[in-house]
Amino acid sequence: MLKQYETVFIATPVLSEAQMKEAVEKYTKLIADNGGEVVYEENWGLRQLAYPIEHKTTGFYYLIEFKATPEFVSTLETQYHRDERIIRYLTVALDKDAVAYAEKRRAGRAAKAAAPAAPEAPVEKEEILEEEIPEIESND
Repeated sequence: MLKQYETVFIATPVLSEAQMKEAVEKYTKLIADNGGEVVYEENWGLRQLAYPIEHKTTGFYYLIEFKATPEFVSTLETQYHRDERIIRYLTVALDKDAVAYAEKRRAGRAAKAAAPAAPEAPVEKEEILEEEIPEIESND
């Protein structure tokens, strides 16, 4: 039976964009070759690390949501451990509530990406000057 998992790995910041894509393809192919199914991928990009790892202060974060057998997770994590490009990783099993939350998050991101952001109307100086300013009465 396939369970749903979410894995996030941090790749070393010295990788080029092509090397990063190659690493991602390696793991998505590994999932597919072992009877799994990639549900969603998201590149979080280069981010600051909370603490230095191997004298590095930044890393490329990447999230993969997938369905696979529970036995496959140890195979995936062994591959992460052997890959010198990966400096940290975490894989978690998703329960039904986490799966529902992940679907909601994906739908929100898709809607946000599809809808162009409406630019704010610039405030004209004349508008500000023409506004009525209430008179202050003095009690002298």
